[in-house]
Amino acid sequence: MLSLRKGRYAARLAETPEDIRAAQRLRFVAFRAEKGQPAVEGLDEDGFDALCHHVLVEDQRGGDLVCCFRLMPLRGGGEIGQSYSAQFYELSALQEFDGPMVEMGRFCIHPDWKDPDILRVAWGAMTRFVDEAGVEMLFGCSSFRGTEAEAYMDAFALLKDRHLAPSRWLPRVKAPNVFRFAQKLRLRKPDAKRAMRGMPPLLRSYLVMGGWVSDHAVVDRDLGTLHVFTGLEIRAIPPARKRLLRADAG
Repeated sequence: MLSLRKGRYAARLAETPEDIRAAQRLRFVAFRAEKGQPAVEGLDEDGFDALCHHVLVEDQRGGDLVCCFRLMPLRGGGEIGQSYSAQFYELSALQEFDGPMVEMGRFCIHPDWKDPDILRVAWGAMTRFVDEAGVEMLFGCSSFRGTEAEAYMDAFALLKDRHLAPSRWLPRVKAPNVFRFAQKLRLRKPDAKRAMRGMPPLLRSYLVMGGWVSDHAVVDRDLGTLHVFTGLEIRAIPPARKRLLRADAG
């Protein structure tokens, strides 16, 4: 059973239906609540919840749930069509990947909590899961808040220049509404500092480890986000970064 304590935060797997409902409530706050509007309680739930392990990161002082995400293990690329991401991306190229995979989804940190240690503990828990399960590829959808690409042009231009998927794994377009940033921004040179400020923290973490993205973003009006398919081959993580991750994983 995954369990990790570091500083004031602890990560663990959800064990009860109430644990999963707590994650769904946090996801509602992060993905569906109107920014700047009075708090409204609700649940963000779908059929994939029953197929996944759910990781909770809690504040040990007050017991608050500050971060959560879910993990869907796959035995290899032949099962990629069962993933959440496969609803939005044509992933037939990844069917050739022959090692264990895990999809990380619905990653969120409570908007009232800004402590960078929360992300470190989350990645420590992920690292422990990946090591214990022998995972060889981590993937998922990395989301930008909002559905207007104009706010993230430098970020998308940087992704186009430095972080596109290898051609052998490149996801193809499947969703009806996409922003083809690699095509539309092929001549744009990004402002790197502005680009990194516009990147979601989860995506920044993927990229510093050697992760890559699709050449287009999906406009997801259900969640009010733009997202890119993101992949990370575990063997491609730089050795120094692996040491840091494993130190966080205890």
